[in-house]
Amino acid sequence: MALMALTACDSGEKRSSTGESLAAQGTAIVSADNAAETLPGTPMAQRIAVVGLLNKRNGQTRDLVMKPGQAQRVGDAVVRVRACEQTAPWENTPEVGAFVQLDVRSAGSGKWYRVFSGWLFRDRPERNVVEHPIYDVWVRECRMSWPETGPETIKSGVKAARGAGAASDTTAPNAAAPEPAENAAN
Repeated sequence: MALMALTACDSGEKRSSTGESLAAQGTAIVSADNAAETLPGTPMAQRIAVVGLLNKRNGQTRDLVMKPGQAQRVGDAVVRVRACEQTAPWENTPEVGAFVQLDVRSAGSGKWYRVFSGWLFRDRPERNVVEHPIYDVWVRECRMSWPETGPETIKSGVKAARGAGAASDTTAPNAAAPEPAENAAN
């Protein structure tokens, strides 16, 4: 009981797994907003998600084009996109996904209910399925861009880093070579 009382008095200070304050360890604490600014690619607010919506009763499909944070109402359904992502072009397995929420109005009570909230993936729909008798939702695309170079891109025409065997533009003055170690021992 005393432990629960102590945890309720949390100061809000971030702690490591050992309980030591991260600030005391000198670990930089970065907020999610600041971390998102440093990620490569199109900022989330500028991405465009294309989400398909199927009404199973009348067979009509619609492509809904939205930016993250936007929602569109179609009849008794509201589709909301919270985020969209795609893997970088240099990744081995291409993935396109979006965090989607589906709210549906009940015919009887007229109240809105959240029937789905989660990530949907274009090429792997079995990972997360929208289970609703009337509506189906799926991701068609996420329009965003990536930098032209990946983490292991080799640029042609760029000078190689100077290492142990690299030639130097400046030459050292002629210096006498050091004597071998065995001669120095005599």
